[in-house]
Amino acid sequence: MRNVVVTGLGFITSIGNDQDTVLKNLRELNHGIGLHPGLQSDDTPSKVAGLIKDFETPGYDAEDWTYPSDYTVRREILRGLSPQGLFALCSAHQAIKDAGLSDNEVSNTQTGIYTASAGSPGCLHHHMNRMNERGVMRCYPLAIVASIAGTLSFNLVAALKILGSSCGFTSACASSGHALGYAFDEITLGRQDRMLVVGAEDGNRESIIPFAGMRALTPNSDPNTASRPFDKNRDGFVCTGGATTMILEDEETAKKRGATIYGRFNGWAQASDGHNVAISHPEGDGLSRAIELALKSAQVSAADIDYINAHATSTPIGDASEIRALQRIFNPKSGLKPAISSTKALTGHGLSLSSVMEAAFCALALKHGFMPGSANIETLDPEAEGLNVIRETQDVAPQTILSNSSGFGGANTALIFSKYGA
Repeated sequence: MRNVVVTGLGFITSIGNDQDTVLKNLRELNHGIGLHPGLQSDDTPSKVAGLIKDFETPGYDAEDWTYPSDYTVRREILRGLSPQGLFALCSAHQAIKDAGLSDNEVSNTQTGIYTASAGSPGCLHHHMNRMNERGVMRCYPLAIVASIAGTLSFNLVAALKILGSSCGFTSACASSGHALGYAFDEITLGRQDRMLVVGAEDGNRESIIPFAGMRALTPNSDPNTASRPFDKNRDGFVCTGGATTMILEDEETAKKRGATIYGRFNGWAQASDGHNVAISHPEGDGLSRAIELALKSAQVSAADIDYINAHATSTPIGDASEIRALQRIFNPKSGLKPAISSTKALTGHGLSLSSVMEAAFCALALKHGFMPGSANIETLDPEAEGLNVIRETQDVAPQTILSNSSGFGGANTALIFSKYGA
């Protein structure tokens, strides 16, 4: 079984569109949440979201979009993208540059790509309306590839000329956790030397508002307090869009080409709640089993975990479920006190994007020696008493990190990373 390391990161997120900015905002607990222009109508109960700066993607005609001049996207590629596709492609180019990969190292049979996305509901709605209003043969030719759930894979495989494994994952908020896990398997089993893992979401009105109908979004319109995981008075999550790319490599392959290594990806696991289509198991059963299996996969114990990047989205039910799962594995009475925080207080909830975005934050924490705090907690949920939920960033270098994600249908993933050379 081969060892897996992280060699490249790329970010288009609410807290920054480059690694230096993201690192600074993570350390300083600067959030990226604001009043979303598409959510200000009177009939919209949630007004805030994690905002992507410097990318203007009004409507679904990609040729009307503007984005930073650092990126060049050929017209034939741009025409097949939804907003998330543009974010994803830019984050992938960042990560490829960060990893020091040549075009030939990206486009060869030993490099694959796994993506995570729910598709673009707004893009699909727009093009189906156009078809119904103007006639079937006036439907935009690239409507399907720009909008359905596999859109990231379709477009990135073509744009980057990927020749290895490719697949898209759709398990809601655990999607990019699954993408990372199965990419890990591809490398450990010797099927691929290198995998790009990309998660992305549009972050526009159409991708956010349906969650209001579920009563899942916060009605709090103050960007400074709207997302508050683990707070006693939390009342719903804040959505965000954007993209993150993480590049995984076989350790020997990475060392041979002199790559900079952020950390090891030690192991992962998944488990299901078997409980409810939209609500986590009240005792965190599926997540606790995923964590137990991940510890076994990574060949570490609960006592080895220094920091946990929690899934905690700021919903009353979801956070409580995770608290109980963590108490089961990291029982305070046993003396286990890993630091715990949720970076969603800063970014908002990235849905399919969240797992890989937060795993990339963990990679930064390992490389730069810190643990980001859990912002916006005024009154800690009494159920979390005894857990070491940190409210300020700690300049303490974690050796081993656990990152959790949970999605609709009770899908749970747990990922374990460690400091390289530890």
